[in-house]
Amino acid sequence: MNTTEQTSIRFTGTQINYYFLCRKKLWYFTKNIEMEHSSDAVYLGKLIHETSYERENKEIEIDGTIKIDFIGKDRVIHEVKKSDKVEEPHIWQLKYYLWYLKQKGVEGITGKINYTKLRKTLDVFLEPGDDEKIHAIVNDIKVLVEAELPPPIQRMKMCKNCSYGDMCWV
Repeated sequence: MNTTEQTSIRFTGTQINYYFLCRKKLWYFTKNIEMEHSSDAVYLGKLIHETSYERENKEIEIDGTIKIDFIGKDRVIHEVKKSDKVEEPHIWQLKYYLWYLKQKGVEGITGKINYTKLRKTLDVFLEPGDDEKIHAIVNDIKVLVEAELPPPIQRMKMCKNCSYGDMCWV
């Protein structure tokens, strides 16, 4: 697949996040089987997002694909999260945003994850090798979501609190 074809494949930040979190959850979400409307944890996250950084212009949508929580001073893209328990998915979601904007010709931007409940931030940058890794992730997601059946269950600690939990164990 050439670079032009690859950049035309678009996924949301949530899909990138779920790729690292749980591939079965990613498959369900992509098939529009959304269970998160009944999740207290998701509701709390939305509440934190809505009530934090009230002066900022939030939810900046680009191409109907990604939603940046807000853009701060000095070209810093911010992603607001309630907890750092699953930090890797958050980092790669933000790296995907940086990569996506780079594909559109936007240079000189960086990212910051704001863990508001923890009063902690984490700087995120595109590093050497990240472009190739994101291309591989996008290709993996494409294959995964085109599959007729969801991937097998991955047993993890977080399964007991997952809004998709009931579906996985059926």
